[in-house]
Formats: sequence, structure tokens, C-alpha cells
Amino acid sequence: MFRSCFRCLDRRKTMSTNGAKRLRTEGTSGEGTKKQKTLMEFFGGKKVSPAKRNVDATTAKASSNETIAEAGPNQDEADLHQVGQHDKEVFRKSLTERQLKLLGLELDTLDDEWFAKLVAEFKKPYFLKLKDFVIEQQQSATVFPPPQDIYSWSRLTPFDQVRVVVIGQDPYHNFNQAHGLAFSVKPPTPAPPSLKNIYKELKEHNYPDFQADNKVGDLTHWATQGVLLLNTCLTVRAHNANSHSKRGWEQFTKRVVQLIIEDRKRSGKPIVFLLWGSNAGNLVKGLLGSPPANFLMLSSVHPSPLSASRGFFGNKHFKKINEWLYDRNQPMIDWSVVPGSKIKEIENKNLVLDI
Repeated sequence: MFRSCFRCLDRRKTMSTNGAKRLRTEGTSGEGTKKQKTLMEFFGGKKVSPAKRNVDATTAKASSNETIAEAGPNQDEADLHQVGQHDKEVFRKSLTERQLKLLGLELDTLDDEWFAKLVAEFKKPYFLKLKDFVIEQQQSATVFPPPQDIYSWSRLTPFDQVRVVVIGQDPYHNFNQAHGLAFSVKPPTPAPPSLKNIYKELKEHNYPDFQADNKVGDLTHWATQGVLLLNTCLTVRAHNANSHSKRGWEQFTKRVVQLIIEDRKRSGKPIVFLLWGSNAGNLVKGLLGSPPANFLMLSSVHPSPLSASRGFFGNKHFKKINEWLYDRNQPMIDWSVVPGSKIKEIENKNLVLDI
């Protein structure tokens, strides 16, 4: 029984099993003359019923004196959460025309389970203001990742399947890199410097048979095994690091982390947090306080070339995670990245688990 389950985890490109549709990949080549599709244009290509009308790019930009509508006086957060759990379409119909234009991406691309957990955020003024900013940026510049990839983390790692949380910061800001997963890049883009250091640590201090191929930078295989690769800021302007920071994404992703913490405290399910760098550490420790026994917190400096030699190399986090999970009768994470490869030690131990 377990072997069948584990083979499911080992699929490289498997999307979440919650029934989410695979989304058509938009091109992000380096052709400078191509205009990137905006959030509005992304949802404008198919004909749908009025209840599902997508965003019109020509009406997305707010005038400078326009007030963004928020939840009506009779809708508190509990009501919103209840609606989201039952039907996205009910929530869609509750929106004003303005809100519908701003929240089309969340309705159409966020995993249903994550949507239900996060629905109370969407009508809050900070989030509507954030979406107004992102859409305006999409109209005037190139923004990464492409719209359909902004919430890919939610579809690849459903809420109930999260076992390890890795906190990143900003998406990569060059062409054909960012695709919604922290530290990961789209194929066939080679591994960036921080990811090369992650591979080096895996190979030299954790699993000698790990295939460290720097031509591979896609970590989707990790995400489908329950490793949530979450950046605290979910979009960025091309070639301009941190250009979308302090606009509201940090408040939203803080809520993502908070929801995981609250749920795992209640359920007692094992959960691991990899805290690389002070930003990640401060975020999680500020929310969690003293961790319960079902939490494993592993901290070190960031794997960036600027800091990796000061404590990232030799931290053995990947092996510590797997030993901790195994002690709790949980399958280990296969950290391999090269398609078709496996780490034998992990494969063999997972085969004998009593689950």
C-alpha cells in the first residue's frame, strides 16, 4: 500500500490531487520586443458566463482618487471563510464589479483548499490595494512570475499535504526563472547560485549519491512531496529586486504561514520549518513562539554565496529532516532533482515504513 502511495509522491510533474486543472504555460522567453500578458489579459482569452467574467485590462487601472471597495457591512471574516469552503462561485457572485476585476487570479488559479483557508484576506483593503498595484505594474512593465504561476505553490503543495516549509524572499527577476516556487527555476534554466549551494550541501554533507546537476533548477519534485517553497513576496518587476516588497505580499504570506502553524498545533501532524536567513527566522518564530513537539525548526544562514560559508554548508538540514520524519513514521523526502534519479538510502527506508 505504501509503495503505491510513495510512487505518487515521486511523480515529477504531478499537480495537486484536489482536481485543479493544469494551466496553460505562458511563454517567458528573453525576447525584449514581446509584451508580457497582464493579469487582465491572462483571463480575457476565453468566453465565459457573466458570473465568471474575467478581468478587462482596459478597466483594471484605478484612478488616483478611487476608493477600493471592501467587504460589505454584513460580511465578516467568518462568513467569508464559510462561503469559500463551499463554493468559489458563491464568493465570486458576492463581489462588486471592482473586486471581481481585482480577484480574478485568486478565483481562477489558487488551489481550492488554500482558497478556502485564505478567503478572508481577499476583501481586506491591504489585499485589494496590493492587487491594484500588481495589475498596474503588469500594464506598464514586465512582472515575474507569469500570472498563472504566481500561486503554483498552492496547487503543487495542497494545505493538508504540507510537511516541510521553506521560506524564501523575492522571486527571481530574470526571464524564464520564477515560476512560483522559492529557490526553484523553470526548465531549462540552470540552477542559480543559491540553489547551486543547496545542491552542494546535499551532496557533500547529506546524501553522497545525490546527483548535483547544476543544469537542473526545477524543484517541482520537492513541492509534490509536501515541501512548500514559499517566497514572502510573490511578484517582482523584471531586473529590479525587491521592487514589489512592502506592498502587501508579506502580510498575505505571513497569513499563509500562520494558518499552517495553527492547523498543525491543533492536529499534531509533524511539520518542519527550514529557516534560512534572519528574515525567515524572524517571521516564523514571531508567529510560533515556543514550538510544540510536533514542530521541527532548523535555522542557518541563507544559502546565498554571500553567506553560505558562514554556516549553511555542513548544517545537514536535509538529512535531519528525513531522520525526524522517519522517527515519526512519516515518509522521507526524496531530495533528488535530476529526472529519473533517486537517492537510494531514502528509497530503501521508505519501502519499509509501516504506513
